[in-house]
Amino acid sequence: MNQTQSKLRADLPQDMRDIRAEVLDEYQQPHDKPWIVGFSGGKDSTLVLQVVFEAVLRTPPSERRRKVVVTCNDTMVESPIVDRFVNATLDSVRAGAEALKLPIEVVQTRPDPDQTFWVNLLGRGYPAPNRTFRWCTDRMKIRPTSLVIDSIVKEGGEAILLLGARRQESAARAKVVAKYSTKGQRLNKHNDVPGCWVYRPIVELSTDDVWFVLSAARPPWGGSHRGLVALYKTASGGECPYVTSKDDAPSCGSNSARFGCWTCTVVEKDASLEGLIDMGMEELEPLYEFRNRLKEVSGTSKYRSKMRRTGQAGLGPLTYEAREMLLTELLDIQEETELVLISKDEERRVRDWWLRDQSTDAKRSAEATLLQPLN
Repeated sequence: MNQTQSKLRADLPQDMRDIRAEVLDEYQQPHDKPWIVGFSGGKDSTLVLQVVFEAVLRTPPSERRRKVVVTCNDTMVESPIVDRFVNATLDSVRAGAEALKLPIEVVQTRPDPDQTFWVNLLGRGYPAPNRTFRWCTDRMKIRPTSLVIDSIVKEGGEAILLLGARRQESAARAKVVAKYSTKGQRLNKHNDVPGCWVYRPIVELSTDDVWFVLSAARPPWGGSHRGLVALYKTASGGECPYVTSKDDAPSCGSNSARFGCWTCTVVEKDASLEGLIDMGMEELEPLYEFRNRLKEVSGTSKYRSKMRRTGQAGLGPLTYEAREMLLTELLDIQEETELVLISKDEERRVRDWWLRDQSTDAKRSAEATLLQPLN
């Protein structure tokens, strides 16, 4: 059953009344610990945000003492279609909160400028991520998100992170929920961030439940959920979830079809990007082909240094020639599609890394020459 076929479960209305009442009760607790809503743009986080928005609206203005921060991570290599949709949704949330005078703000995180996908791959020469060397999730998702959460926690002493995690989402997600949840308690300590509590209000809902609730009501910030439904149908999959811990990393690049980074090489086949292309978005075809190119080049020994960055022998970074070749191809695709795939700042940092590496290699070569015995 999918988002267009969902049927009403008999006790779902009561379950949703209970969820809304519990979220409202938690929001109106007599303290001012800020709320952080983890938003990925997908169905689960959208439902959580909707319930939170409703709870703040139902609270008298004089009692809205708790700040709500909606955080969304932009990896800078998101699928262009998904990126446009998420940004439009965040703009609607900002506008709705401002119009209704609600203490809700939106914060979009990005990787550190020196830790973006292209700076690491084309600059440092990291091979394309795979299941044994998944360097992207930590640098592009966990670190930028954790910095924001840490700052909010430090500002208020404590904070509550609301997530759209559900047991039925996947077996891996059910294990994480079970590991870090205490039965009968709303809030559980975050595994990695002291002072941060985690609240999963829709943890027991099914996928059909989520779609039915979203289809039955318009978002309180305005507009409708038609774009969200269309995105899932077109992209043939689900969203890569909001990630705050390395325990969540396997959800990125899982076997199921998910929309997320168009550069994702952890999956064998990008069914989501394929789905978008099959639905007529042919401008994404060069991205799909280049994603496969990244995987091919990274797995070809002639494009890899024979020395690791530690100085030990072994398959090391991508060679200068490979990095330069890939950057040229990427810039050609950017010009052809008129999509912003790599920023000017990233390109500059990539070339800075090349100069840095060339300087290091020259120094090593000179040192090796000096150590050679005199004839």
